[in-house]
Amino acid sequence: MRKEDVLKLPSMPLAGGSYPDGPYRFVDREYLVISYETDPEVIREQLPEPLEPLEQPLVSYEWIKMPDSSGFGSYTETGVVIPARLRGEEVTFVSQMYLDDDPPIAAGREIWGFPKKYAHPKLEVVKDTLTGTLEYAGQLVAMGTMGYKHESMAGTGERTKAMLAKTQINLKLIPGVDGQPEICQLVAINLTNINVKGSWFGPSRLHLVPHVNAPVADLPVRRVVGAHHFVADLTLPYGRVVYDYKRHQFVDEAPTALAAGS
Repeated sequence: MRKEDVLKLPSMPLAGGSYPDGPYRFVDREYLVISYETDPEVIREQLPEPLEPLEQPLVSYEWIKMPDSSGFGSYTETGVVIPARLRGEEVTFVSQMYLDDDPPIAAGREIWGFPKKYAHPKLEVVKDTLTGTLEYAGQLVAMGTMGYKHESMAGTGERTKAMLAKTQINLKLIPGVDGQPEICQLVAINLTNINVKGSWFGPSRLHLVPHVNAPVADLPVRRVVGAHHFVADLTLPYGRVVYDYKRHQFVDEAPTALAAGS
């Protein structure tokens, strides 16, 4: 293989890459999002600087069922998202993610820095209840329940669309061959081509179980604020670097003296 052909490969391995080139289109992507209050000091511990916590100590626990994902197939994921502020903009920091499909784990970590680990999440309708669960290493570590389609969200779905379009921030950490951080960045992503197909509210509960390798319960549930169930088509484009920890600066800043001397 010629050197120029190596540079055109979308992913490893050379013989049968883990995922194709993006962007990536998702059809009928189904969400269960349960928002709750937790301890503000824990949020501060979980948010890497320069991200700042909001005044209200809110966390969102999410299940996402993706039956039709270009390049990735069909899978389900779940995890913790923390609302935060970056340079005055309200963003969402993706703190933990667990899913059951290898290609989106590899692509998510390597391209955008999504904090993905292999586990067994599930989102399904059981009788009159929308039910999300997460099993890690054979143990149940999360369960969320919501009354199924109790209240349809009024309007055209613009509020749901605005929520999906909000900037997501990931901490992308990839070590070099010496074990030291080769890439250490905050990466921003904005979903595009969003089409909301349905949106509902309803009563909900959330139960998190302490687990050393799936520490979702480290952000304890103090009070459930609400639950949101919705279905949408959307596109996941490539992201952009907003902060470089190795250079100690935002990407649009001039090089600092520390970075210049390092």
